[in-house]
Amino acid sequence: MSEKRYSICGMCTCRCPIMAEVENNEIRFLQGSPHFPAMKGAVCPRGAAGPALIRDRERPRNPMIRVGERGGGQWREVSWDEALDYVADKMKAAMDKYGARTVAFTDRGGPFRDMHQAFLRGLGTPNYCNHDSSCARNVQHAALSVTGMGRKAVSYDLKNARHVILQFRNIFEAVNVQEVNNLMDAMDNGCRLTVIDIRANISASKADNFFMIRPGTDYAFNLAVIRELLETTQYNVEYARLHIKDLDKLAAFVQPYTPEWAEAETGIPAHELRRFVRELAQAAPSVIWHPGWMAARYKTSFYVCRSIYIINALLGAIGAKGGLPLVSKPGDVGRKGLKKLTDLYPKPEEKRADGVGWRYKQFESGPGLTHLLYEAMDTADPYPVKAYICFRHDPLMAFPEPERLKEIFSKLDLMVSVTFTWSDTAWFSDVVLPLSPYLERESVLACKNGLKPYFFRRQRVVEPRFDTRAEWEIWAGLAKRLGLDELAFESAEDIWNFQLEGTGVSVGDFDATGKVGLTDTPQYRAMEDLTFKTPSGKIEMISEKLEALDIPSLLPYESPEKPEEGSFRLTFGRCALHTQGHTVNNPMLFEQMPENVLWINSGSAETLGIADGDTVAVTQNGYTETIRAKVTDFIHPEAVFVIHGFGHRLPPESRARNRGLADNKFMKGGLDIWDKVGGAVAYQEHFVKVRKV
Repeated sequence: MSEKRYSICGMCTCRCPIMAEVENNEIRFLQGSPHFPAMKGAVCPRGAAGPALIRDRERPRNPMIRVGERGGGQWREVSWDEALDYVADKMKAAMDKYGARTVAFTDRGGPFRDMHQAFLRGLGTPNYCNHDSSCARNVQHAALSVTGMGRKAVSYDLKNARHVILQFRNIFEAVNVQEVNNLMDAMDNGCRLTVIDIRANISASKADNFFMIRPGTDYAFNLAVIRELLETTQYNVEYARLHIKDLDKLAAFVQPYTPEWAEAETGIPAHELRRFVRELAQAAPSVIWHPGWMAARYKTSFYVCRSIYIINALLGAIGAKGGLPLVSKPGDVGRKGLKKLTDLYPKPEEKRADGVGWRYKQFESGPGLTHLLYEAMDTADPYPVKAYICFRHDPLMAFPEPERLKEIFSKLDLMVSVTFTWSDTAWFSDVVLPLSPYLERESVLACKNGLKPYFFRRQRVVEPRFDTRAEWEIWAGLAKRLGLDELAFESAEDIWNFQLEGTGVSVGDFDATGKVGLTDTPQYRAMEDLTFKTPSGKIEMISEKLEALDIPSLLPYESPEKPEEGSFRLTFGRCALHTQGHTVNNPMLFEQMPENVLWINSGSAETLGIADGDTVAVTQNGYTETIRAKVTDFIHPEAVFVIHGFGHRLPPESRARNRGLADNKFMKGGLDIWDKVGGAVAYQEHFVKVRKV
């Protein structure tokens, strides 16, 4: 007799709600949760490959301690007690010598962070970072500079939208199932879709408008859109009167940036830009110009993201139904939120090693800036960082210059990887603590803020096949050894009961659907009731915080660097089949896509004598890898493109090993090339040469 169990997918960062049919500790069927209508019972290809992950014997199956040199691949399998004792003893030694601040921790973010953040607070270290400086830090800081609220303070009301614009977002390949279904429903009801990109991705194939933009000129296009909205009074005048501050200064700033000027920069005809602006005005305020996901692209991507928020504001979309309505938290609907484990301990007063909040006052602390944490590891400025825990994070695949990072990590006294798959970072660590895959583990409870906020639970669907543990078990085990008795929980249910104190919700309330709704009615706000968390209470074209730091709120445009003859700007992105480097060795997904290919423009390829399917050499600064070419008209001639996450070289990964190209190895100096206002690494400021092999 099969049993239905509700949980949360962990194959990517979307964390879709799922339902598993389980019999005899085996998953018979996996689908999107039927209690989330927008899922429509579906999972994406990665979600469907979850069972293959738990069956894969090529993932870490036991705790391991390194013997021999870092990265040498020599391991000793140990018990959990020995592994946790070893880690705790090494951490104690480092903290005794350098203080608690010497401990650093990075993860991939997400809703299940409360326990390990509490663990770090209990130790007394401020050095928590997540992967966001390789993803959406520019978006977050842009949102704060315009609205005073973070990027997650708004929802994307795709189902009710009338026009959606994707610029730094590829919604049909970086798949969030509910968002995809909502957008498809909206398009069936007449919503228009516009895609602005250097290549015709899958999203572009479904678009009403596709603008193939010259790489690095997105800001030029957006400035011209702003000017056209203002110059022709196609913006929402009443919304601007109520909610926008310093509109006159914005209007004066954008005067030089005409559609004709933008055409020379971007390659997009002026008449097409003007037609596009008319479409936006006709659809407003039910417009979503998505501020972006992976916006760690150029040195000025912060200003691209900021211009997107400004355009949304001009259209009256921020706060609007069908646009970017403000989310509600439990308190906004008269409910109490989850009790926080982090509140068990005071926030550390020590300054952060990455300089965020004191050396770099333009940035919020939050998840910090990981690449600057690595700089502190290297220089011991402002202090030594000697113990490092990587949780579900692979910086040697995710950040530029992996060989330089290995040199930095070699200075550590302890490096621990908590992971459910092998990774370059795990291979280079001192200790590997094998994390149970999401289908085999529970997590702390979490809250989803939105139009209808709710609590949700990831529960264990099947028991672990190997000697792996859930994250809460790992943190509880370390907490017990390090004197943090408040976190030494004996069961996930004990944690859940702690979190639910005072909420009026019990653990059993999750059994029927996996979630507990906090309101039945979507919480839209009327235009006149909107408030923002800026000093003026309005959407600010000029940020007081930035200006006080001598950082311009509105940056004059500079034309981006063009590639030299025979060179191309290296760009990368996502596909629906893989999640960066985490899934390329998954048996089901590898079968569908075993390697990446190099997109190159047909005209450029013809000049170089390259035909579709040829093997080509990609070179930068004497470093070369080979890859098959995908020759196409649907990429800008100045760029080449690969799917990120390939080029694995690890012995345990028999399928992915030596397949495809690793883009981050072609980013010489890339750890030092970053957006100084938004904080993110500028991944797409690198150029490569291509030749036929």
